[in-house]
Amino acid sequence: MLLLEQFKNLTLHPKNAARLKELVLQLAVQGKLTENWRRQNTDIEPASELLKRIEAKKAQLVKENKIKKDKSLEPITEDEAPYTLPEGWMWCRLQDCLDVRDGTHDTPKYHPEGIPLVTSKNISSGKLSLQNVKYISQEDHTEISKRSKVDKGDILFAMIGSIGNPVIVDVEPNFSIKNVALFKYLIENSPAPYYLLLYLNHAQVEMKSSATGAVQSFVSLSGLRQYPFPLPPLAEQEAVVARVEELMQKIEELERQTAARLQLKQHLGAAALQQLTVAEDEELEQNWLFLKQHFQTMFDEAANVKKLRETILQLAVQGKLTTNWRKQNSTTEPASELLKRIQAEKAQLVKEKKIKKEKPLEPILEDEVPYTLPEGWIWCRLGEICQFENGDRSSNYPSGTDIKEEGIPFISTKNIKASEISLSSLDFITREKFDSLRSGKLQDRDILFVLRGSVGKVGLFKKNALHETGFINAQLLIIRNYLTELVEYGIIYLTSSAFQAFTLNKSSGSAQQQLSATNLKEILYPLPSLTEQEAIVAKVNQLMQLCDELEQQIQQSRQETEALMQAVVQEALQVQEEVTYSD
Repeated sequence: MLLLEQFKNLTLHPKNAARLKELVLQLAVQGKLTENWRRQNTDIEPASELLKRIEAKKAQLVKENKIKKDKSLEPITEDEAPYTLPEGWMWCRLQDCLDVRDGTHDTPKYHPEGIPLVTSKNISSGKLSLQNVKYISQEDHTEISKRSKVDKGDILFAMIGSIGNPVIVDVEPNFSIKNVALFKYLIENSPAPYYLLLYLNHAQVEMKSSATGAVQSFVSLSGLRQYPFPLPPLAEQEAVVARVEELMQKIEELERQTAARLQLKQHLGAAALQQLTVAEDEELEQNWLFLKQHFQTMFDEAANVKKLRETILQLAVQGKLTTNWRKQNSTTEPASELLKRIQAEKAQLVKEKKIKKEKPLEPILEDEVPYTLPEGWIWCRLGEICQFENGDRSSNYPSGTDIKEEGIPFISTKNIKASEISLSSLDFITREKFDSLRSGKLQDRDILFVLRGSVGKVGLFKKNALHETGFINAQLLIIRNYLTELVEYGIIYLTSSAFQAFTLNKSSGSAQQQLSATNLKEILYPLPSLTEQEAIVAKVNQLMQLCDELEQQIQQSRQETEALMQAVVQEALQVQEEVTYSD
């Protein structure tokens, strides 16, 4: 069977464990886990004979007034049987081979102490728990027990709300039950309750989906009594239970191994990335070489690749990705000269009255600086190298007749994804409406910044043949570099954890996080020379391409595992010709 051949491979992915457990139960009650057992045990009493003994036992208990005579039910028809059973098994109804009762549906008077009243909440954890129960009087307990006396070895099954969660009563009971079904097996000293338990664990999924009730879902006692039940021979029930326990233990053990493996990888990956961010220049190359050698081992999970991306950005804005580049380009113009050119460009725009002259920003204090920059870099404030333009405040969002199917695009927070601007699901306004707006009009290579809600998300607007411009509302802010050559490195910094730490300190709001343009201008900016910015962008793009490839490999691995799971399920559930065995 493909399931057993690929068992270990399937459990390497954590999400498969629950599906495998469901599949094991399904195969068990179809008799497919004990095919070899039947070949080796051909001379066993068939289920039909077992059912005759159960019927005789029930008749005796009725005669002794220990149980009530059940109302006769129609036999299982061919149309009702969901699948073909092996030779020696038979379809019956739960009432045919069990005594099926239920607890009280009334609410007795509660007392500070007395007899526990068990409800569905006491069996929701897979075990019977008598903690947090309410208590009833001995008189009410005696009355309820006339209908539903609980004995050790019985199975309890929630009928209302959280339907199912079957448990075997494994203590000497002295409690009553409410809104809980009670299954009593009538053949003593047999493994049958355990086979019934695994069948109910399988059947509860279908029972939940077909439950009725507008306010609270429930299954009726009559529905449970009539429910189809695949009855194996008594000896095979024990074999089924043993096989299921064996496979469940394997799944759980492989689950633990997988969880430990993933945790170890995450720890190793996190430690390696952390080591990179704190390494001195002379250690960086050695640490990076170690990381490259173990790339496939450490980063085969999506969460690890995400952390790798974050670390790459952090290393970039610390100047650690271009250590060798600086050694080879020692005569590069320092960033202080670049900042002078930016300031000259800003002064020219003020002179031409294209922007307003602003109050000078405060000098940077030593205790503001989060880390030491490489030689040739300089700390400045974001407001020194960029101008800011708020979105249009006349209307927070175009609505009603303003919305068009074409025209000038309105870009909102929903369009900003992964440092890009998604042009799908755009809203539009007319050129006339656009011309009337006072602010928020986009130019090529503007950076958009989210001020409210998902504070810090950024996107780069690039004009194209369809959309030369657009506009934003007050939830967004335009960050426009005085020199457009700064944009690519600017995006890297604005998406780095270093910048996010600054925005976290500057933002406010309890219900919704928000950040003002004024505070944004004060945030520190690690400025390299223009040529080193180009080197940083090239290095980051190269490494992000590697991350893309890793994610593609992870996705492909997931797809292959899903295909394998589907093949296992298909093989397991397909109708197979059963070998006929003689009694």
